[in-house]
Amino acid sequence: MTVHGKMEIDLEIRAPADMFHDVFSCRPHHISNMSTDKIHGVDLHDGDWGKAGSVVSWSYTHDGETKVAKEVIEAIDDEKNSTTFRVIEGDLMKLYKNFVLVVQATPKEGGGSVVHWTLEYEKLREEVTEPFSMLQFCVHVSKDMDLHLMEQAQAQAQAQA
Repeated sequence: MTVHGKMEIDLEIRAPADMFHDVFSCRPHHISNMSTDKIHGVDLHDGDWGKAGSVVSWSYTHDGETKVAKEVIEAIDDEKNSTTFRVIEGDLMKLYKNFVLVVQATPKEGGGSVVHWTLEYEKLREEVTEPFSMLQFCVHVSKDMDLHLMEQAQAQAQAQA
């Protein structure tokens, strides 16, 4: 068994890539309004929203338990619609020495986008399980965000009509 690992998954969403990326890169504190049963709050601890190097703290429910994670926004690439988070404190650090999440949204021809999640990690012990459920958690949050963003876009379009 290895202590270093990397997991990836793609999912298609209807929301435009830049809109999805904007939430993770500049407005992660809005995700608690989009995925209310999973994300309970996102607070800024240091820096500014939308700036690499900023530190944010997440309160969330994963595997039926309320958990926390403090993360540094390591990188924001607006050209590639990519945001990289490194977990520095919280529940994941009880199992992993390092844990990095990268979320990237790529426009799809004909509309919508493909969201690509990458989890890179180093387990503290060999017997720690692979973070499959965390990867699925990211997928579920992405789907909640997509639904919210599309409802928001539809409401704006109706208001303008």
